[in-house]
Amino acid sequence: QVQLVESGGGLVQAGDSLRLSCAASGHTFWNYDMGWYRQAPGKEREFVAAITWSGGRIYYLDSVKGRLTISRDNAKNTVDLQMNSLKPEDTAVYYCGARTRLFTPRPGDYAAANIEYWGQGTQVTVSS
Repeated sequence: QVQLVESGGGLVQAGDSLRLSCAASGHTFWNYDMGWYRQAPGKEREFVAAITWSGGRIYYLDSVKGRLTISRDNAKNTVDLQMNSLKPEDTAVYYCGARTRLFTPRPGDYAAANIEYWGQGTQVTVSS
């Protein structure tokens, strides 16, 4: 089991940057593929980015490619999301998620329905 705690959200203006961080408890962080997800009011939680246990494969939602970057540090048990050129449509609660690592991952494996553990979320608000 792993417990996840997000931090780094806030209120920014369009074009600004934010860095979200997720800290994981336990000694088996390397056993999990990690992802970032977001949920806007009235909408379902959606996939944003995922990174495999080794960092060898990374996947992004098309609308965030080139603006958001996911990374992980297995020595520190953290996974970060660097968000640049933020847009008002990026406004949402952002969640960190974990699932048991896959050795033959496919993008669809990181849909929100496949996530085993969730953090409590952190609010990101982008004003125009």
